[in-house]
Amino acid sequence: MHIIVKNKDTLLYDEFKFKCSVGRKGITSKKIEGDKKTPKGIYALGPLYFRKDRLSEPLTKLKKIQIKKNLGWCDDINSKFYNKPIKTNKKTKHEKLFRKNNNYDLLIPIEYNTKKPTKKKGSAIFLHLTKNYKKTLGCVALKKKDMLILLKLINKKTKVKII
Repeated sequence: MHIIVKNKDTLLYDEFKFKCSVGRKGITSKKIEGDKKTPKGIYALGPLYFRKDRLSEPLTKLKKIQIKKNLGWCDDINSKFYNKPIKTNKKTKHEKLFRKNNNYDLLIPIEYNTKKPTKKKGSAIFLHLTKNYKKTLGCVALKKKDMLILLKLINKKTKVKII
């Protein structure tokens, strides 16, 4: 079964319908690093990353990884670790996963451009949290209560279809 991101503000799974937000500049089939667009297509999901210091371990069939202070996601097009999780350092440009805001308290990487990443094609595309449905930089965002419901329903074979 697929999670379907039907449009810029609706996510469907089975009989559930959730409000969501996507990239500020919409959905595209020609994703480029930094374009603020969400990539169109069908993608596998990665493991669940979560902040154990802010919430109890969520119920899910996905593999779970605790977000530690030094965890980041490489968005440096010149790095061999482009579009992969990394231990943060000053040399490699990255997105911090351990944040002051709550957006990444629960986060699932959308497996876009991850297997053999193409430079400049886009990185750090996640299913993550939002408090106000503010448009993202290319991710798909849900309210915490909806993400917790979705986590109970999905498994490692679940794919996300962004249309």
